[in-house]
Amino acid sequence: MITVAIIEDNRLVREGMTDKLNELPDVKVVLAATSFEAEMLKETNPRVVLLDVGLQDKNSLRLAETVKKEMADARVIVMDLLPVHEEIAEFVNAGVAGFILKDATFEDFIGTIRSVAEGAQVLPPRMTSTLFSQIAHIAVKRGRTAALEEVRMTLREREVIALIVVGLSNKEIAQRLNIATDTVKSHVRNVMDKLALHSRLKIAAYAHSHDA
Repeated sequence: MITVAIIEDNRLVREGMTDKLNELPDVKVVLAATSFEAEMLKETNPRVVLLDVGLQDKNSLRLAETVKKEMADARVIVMDLLPVHEEIAEFVNAGVAGFILKDATFEDFIGTIRSVAEGAQVLPPRMTSTLFSQIAHIAVKRGRTAALEEVRMTLREREVIALIVVGLSNKEIAQRLNIATDTVKSHVRNVMDKLALHSRLKIAAYAHSHDA
């Protein structure tokens, strides 16, 4: 039996998922809660946690990190309507095992749950041909990506890279460096252009590999 916890602030979505999953012979929803009730996760000890990326308290990433730290056997699946590559990269680094689009078919939805429960890492089918998906698969399965050739970076770009590595958001980087958020975004774009990359995962890997 695959035990599942659903952390979703939208009541209709939460209850609909619960009803559909409980109809299956091999799945049991042991918790259906809002983000403010997530502390009950430990008590229910689910095998799979379905986590809405758009929680009202904007705490999805931190909750995913907490689950992986405090519930070693639990597997987290992030749910979203339209994945943002930068956000998904952060979730991959947090140890999330799967991603599912909220407009996926029920067959894809339950297939993702079953695969993740068995130990697989799953990306939305819509993303399987993208560069990001290849980077994410490597990150999940092998850890850091291979080192890249050295390129010329400005001092500010190196500062931004170093803060990306420790997990800061664009807003947090802007506050730390006392610059505008749009300026941070511009630096990130410049870094990605210089490295010919399209994901924070490889920016972080580059920094670690080269002691940026």
